[in-house]
Amino acid sequence: MGIFISVPKTIECVVIAVFFAFAMLLSSAKLLGILQSCLYSNKKLVKWARKKYNLTLGRHLLLALCCALASAVIALAFSFAGGWSAVISLVAYVIFFILFICADSFLSLRSPATLTPRFARLMASVWFTSAVISYFFVTLLNFADFVWGNALFSVLKYVCLALLPLCILPVVCFANLIIKIYEVPRNASYVKKARAKLKNNPLTIVGITGSYGKTSSKVILAAMLKKRYRVLSTPRSHNTPLGLSMTINDNDLTDFDVLIAEMGARHVGDIAELCTLCPPDYSVITGICPQHLESFGSIENIVKGKGEILSATKKLAVIAPDCAHYFEGYSVKKETADCVKDISSDCGGTTFTLALGGEERTVRTKLLGVHAAKNIGLCAACAYAMGVSFGDICTAIGELDYVEHRLQLIKNNGVSILDDGYNSNVSGATAALEVLKTFPGEKIVVTPGLVELGVLDREENMKLGEQLMPFDHIILVGDTLVGYVKEGYLSAGGDDKKLQTVPTLIDAEEALKGILKSGDCVLFLNDLPDIYN
Repeated sequence: MGIFISVPKTIECVVIAVFFAFAMLLSSAKLLGILQSCLYSNKKLVKWARKKYNLTLGRHLLLALCCALASAVIALAFSFAGGWSAVISLVAYVIFFILFICADSFLSLRSPATLTPRFARLMASVWFTSAVISYFFVTLLNFADFVWGNALFSVLKYVCLALLPLCILPVVCFANLIIKIYEVPRNASYVKKARAKLKNNPLTIVGITGSYGKTSSKVILAAMLKKRYRVLSTPRSHNTPLGLSMTINDNDLTDFDVLIAEMGARHVGDIAELCTLCPPDYSVITGICPQHLESFGSIENIVKGKGEILSATKKLAVIAPDCAHYFEGYSVKKETADCVKDISSDCGGTTFTLALGGEERTVRTKLLGVHAAKNIGLCAACAYAMGVSFGDICTAIGELDYVEHRLQLIKNNGVSILDDGYNSNVSGATAALEVLKTFPGEKIVVTPGLVELGVLDREENMKLGEQLMPFDHIILVGDTLVGYVKEGYLSAGGDDKKLQTVPTLIDAEEALKGILKSGDCVLFLNDLPDIYN
């Protein structure tokens, strides 16, 4: 008789565990996307979830309370069914998990998760972890019911499963730890392969780092160097060891003369690690600001971290004039790129005088803003030092196209759209707002604020709010940082009627439909990864 009873109960436990495994996996979809966007760091994910304006943990708690209450009501209503009443009460979990998953789908990710092999392995790990925890919990409840034999507990036992929604975040973190047992050595092997390949196929390497402007400068420099060399550069914002390794491993290095390696950092030591993979012959430092202060801890550490590229540079380091004083103590041969003057920027582009090697010429680029001219000057100084002629550099400047998501001008039905979605630093935000002022018509700013500023989060986002004063409409997107932006805007005397806060970028785009008209300009300033919203 005991065996006859245990087999159905085991099947019941397995079926319930499988359901909760799928329910928790689907409910964690946004968390998994955010985890991917922060490079699979549990620490960053938890920090995001605990931020002041973040509602994720509250929504999990609400899901748990709704499930507990509804399952209790259903179980008591069907108490006449005896032991089956507990099973019937699981309908509450089906209903509320479906509602939660549907509601979560409306809070879409700005940077949708990419279904990479690693992400697929993470999903499998979340499912398996959820299944094991759910099975253990359900089995424990049934064992307690068998031992205790209390009629009321038999009816209400599955109400306790309402604790499982509270485990979604811990389960994601634990599942991520599990797959790291495999991922960490695998990634190390991938980087090792890239290092060996580069050693056997030596190229002239240019390393680019800085608090901002790295990707734009990489694209500009590549355009100039291509006038003389065959150039390979890291795509998009691939500036980690894995990103650089992907570029090296996926290309035939014999087809190229120069490798431009964008080098990102969030901690002291990161640049040094990248330089062991791609030791630079030439290096470029674009600028210093409080970007990544949250992880670096201080401006001094930012300077120290970025300065690691100078210690590894073999021939020449080209440094932006605004930050050259930070690096005076380094012994590497350095050049301050003070080669542009008479800068004039309007809504159609930027004109300036370039002076290199005793030659001067007035040039114009379609790139927008004074800062664009400074970036071009920085790259021009490096390209000239690498043997590209002055004439070829000037030709390349005239041929430059917008860099995607970096003050990229898009025309649509008479409306000017400034896509500055990948700009999340203090200096870049100020430059973008200055560019917006040069456009005719009403001017609208859509922004979720600035990130990774650590102790300066409130101060710098309030300053951003103050800078929004001259504009006709401001749409703030998200939860966590926009409170500070709004505080700064209103404290500076901003008009509350011009200000609107929406939860997602999709909502912002809907709001714009009722505002924009032909001749207007809208700036999308810092379309942040969801970890900061």
